[in-house]
Amino acid sequence: MVKRRCAPWVAVRGCTALACAMLALLAANAIAAPKTYVVAIENMQFNPPDLTVKRGDRVVWINKDIFPHTATAETRAFDSRSIAASASWSYEPGKAGTFPYGCTFHPTMHGALTVR
Repeated sequence: MVKRRCAPWVAVRGCTALACAMLALLAANAIAAPKTYVVAIENMQFNPPDLTVKRGDRVVWINKDIFPHTATAETRAFDSRSIAASASWSYEPGKAGTFPYGCTFHPTMHGALTVR
């Protein structure tokens, strides 16, 4: 049986291609990793009032007021129900669009979540 050896440049080229493929995969995962965004509920306002996220990102509403609030989309795409004082609620949007929302307890509170 005769063993064949590849030229050194073939082995290097194969290793380089494998290394490049692995780096590309890692970079794609890093770019596509979901992010977490925070909306503070404080002084009867959502801050920031308008937020743009990607599908799969996580949005956390944190109630910093001393009374309960909700984060309820006008279309009912999401509804936190009552978020107690010093509590939070999170949502991971799966559908693209712009979703105006407000607090059902306090009709003057408004915000908008845009999902791309």
